[in-house]
Amino acid sequence: MCPSWWLWPLVAVCAADVYREEAERIMQDTPVIDGHNDLPWQLLKKFNNRLQDEAANLTTLADTHTNIPKLRAGLVGGQFWSAYVPCDTQNKDAVRRTLEQMDVIHRMCEMYPETFLCVTSSAGIRQAFQEGRVASLIGVEGGHSIDSSLGVLRALYHLGMRYLTLTHSCNTPWADNWLVDTGSDEAQSQGLSEFGQRVLREMNRLGVMVDLAHVSVATMKAALQLSTAPVIFSHSSAYSLCAHRRNVPDDVLLLVNETGSLVMVNFYNDYVSCSRVANLSQVADHLDYIKKVAGAGAVGFGGDFDGVTRLPTGLEDVSKYPDLIAELLRRNWTEAEVRGALAENLLRVFEAVEQVSNNTQAAAEEEPIALEQLGTSCRTQYGYSDAPTLRRQPGALLASLAPLVFSLRLL
Repeated sequence: MCPSWWLWPLVAVCAADVYREEAERIMQDTPVIDGHNDLPWQLLKKFNNRLQDEAANLTTLADTHTNIPKLRAGLVGGQFWSAYVPCDTQNKDAVRRTLEQMDVIHRMCEMYPETFLCVTSSAGIRQAFQEGRVASLIGVEGGHSIDSSLGVLRALYHLGMRYLTLTHSCNTPWADNWLVDTGSDEAQSQGLSEFGQRVLREMNRLGVMVDLAHVSVATMKAALQLSTAPVIFSHSSAYSLCAHRRNVPDDVLLLVNETGSLVMVNFYNDYVSCSRVANLSQVADHLDYIKKVAGAGAVGFGGDFDGVTRLPTGLEDVSKYPDLIAELLRRNWTEAEVRGALAENLLRVFEAVEQVSNNTQAAAEEEPIALEQLGTSCRTQYGYSDAPTLRRQPGALLASLAPLVFSLRLL
């Protein structure tokens, strides 16, 4: 005899509870490492980074996707906090602004030591897991933050930066961004310029993960082919499921597979469903798809919480991670695959980046970017005028003098 119709909803609820309980069991010793969270940007906008403001208390912080109780509920064990400054700081105060955002991340760890542990290595992440704290790392979101300076790149590394997103939604003088693929921006570097290649090599030498979220497809391919270590997409999804140029196309996913790299899936509705609305199941579709094309080792999570205005139903804030893991288990992901997506894939990539750095014998990259490739309206030119190899070529010098000569003729 068939069960009564009223039993089926109860059966469904019980099954859902089983998957949720299994998700929590797995996450107790393999908590999620999220690749991208913009809480520091919210702290700047709301409080000008004044963490002692009563309203900025991270245990009671309202109107954000992230606070300490939500992180605990979401079983978040590792977080790359984004040191983000907008593209309009390029050629202005980008470095200063970036330093301030890195500073507020360090101060979060100082003010809430029972919750956050600022770390700079894969071993540090594992230590935080053991201590039940959130491993807190810094990702600098946008190559404009180094102001085309290898010295600034090295300084940010020493201050704790462990990934650099090569561009945000604007070109740098040495790398092209995703808007090139929409036709909104013109390609300047055809991917990576010669100086951009030096930046990438120096990142490999230092042990900074190369992040390809926000870059053009040409930049993706150039970086994947040049890097001697795996790379990451800290917050991007699958182009074949949502044809947005911020997402990763299939031919690049194949390169991700070949290089042992990682795509950390973004939860922004516009990148998940290509519309203003989305749901948790559609995010799981992206995870499924990347697993199918690039392999289970290529999947991670980069929610973009507090950096976006629209999130899927069921993933409204960082507390919802166990529900997403339960959905993957419902879709027959193995426990090993789930643990990989939660943390082990990122740890593998990070350890490979560290190993490449440890094994690199090359000296630091020193050749600076050519002066004529920089926006010079607010710049001094110290070093360029005296260094023989950095003097302008005659043609470039004549070109720069042409407007002056023309204006004198008009007088």
